[in-house]
Amino acid sequence: MGTAENKKVVQAFFESGNRGEVEAALDLLADDVTWTNIGSTKFSGAYAGKQTVINELVGPLFGELEAGIHGTIDNLVAEGDYVVAQVRGQARKKDGTPYNNTYCHVFRLRDGKIVAVNEYMDTELITAVFGSRR
Repeated sequence: MGTAENKKVVQAFFESGNRGEVEAALDLLADDVTWTNIGSTKFSGAYAGKQTVINELVGPLFGELEAGIHGTIDNLVAEGDYVVAQVRGQARKKDGTPYNNTYCHVFRLRDGKIVAVNEYMDTELITAVFGSRR
């Protein structure tokens, strides 16, 4: 697939999540996806495999939120199999605490699926809102 098609996959990933269609977003992840969150927050680390991403990252994070994270894409840059997305996220914890972070996601795609994500964000904000690693 070309860069234009890869950008469409990444855009669809965020748009599905924004509509609350988490399953549709997760369907865009390859079964062997690796997702790496930088830093030393309670959500940082490397998650290997779609089921691990769901069980150990998405589930725990979204379990603390009212309705997931709404992502506004500010910029998409693509080259080869890579798409970089600059995104502003808005969310609210179930206790009413706002969680509005900025992100830079580096996606790698293969055959129309996301196979790797490196996620960069304000880690201090994550710790302030969600607490430290237990």
